[in-house]
Amino acid sequence: MGDLRVEIPEGWRGADIGPATAVLFAEVIASAGTVLWNGPMGVFEDDRFAEGPKHIAEGDGSIVLAARFVGGGDSAAALAQLGLEDKIDHVSTGGGATLELLEFGDLPGLAALRGAPNAQI
Repeated sequence: MGDLRVEIPEGWRGADIGPATAVLFAEVIASAGTVLWNGPMGVFEDDRFAEGPKHIAEGDGSIVLAARFVGGGDSAAALAQLGLEDKIDHVSTGGGATLELLEFGDLPGLAALRGAPNAQI
């Protein structure tokens, strides 16, 4: 992998991934069996910076994923804005909860519900 760092001038900010990074990400995603996307790549609300998330969500046409999961309200909003929700297997607006569930295997709220009378989860 080459060095893709770009110097951002003082007073500016990085608002999206660039085309080379998008291609690199797509190559890695193409070889993955499962992808968890937690957080958009750019300031997708501004069309000038929505290309990164769009490129990753749409892929390059050759990306076939075994499972695709998106965690986080911003990521879900990016997919909705791009009209790509139907390309994802599961979308959760709780990005932090998604990561916590993966890390610990349970969530305090789910554990409490299982302990409740007549619980069916």
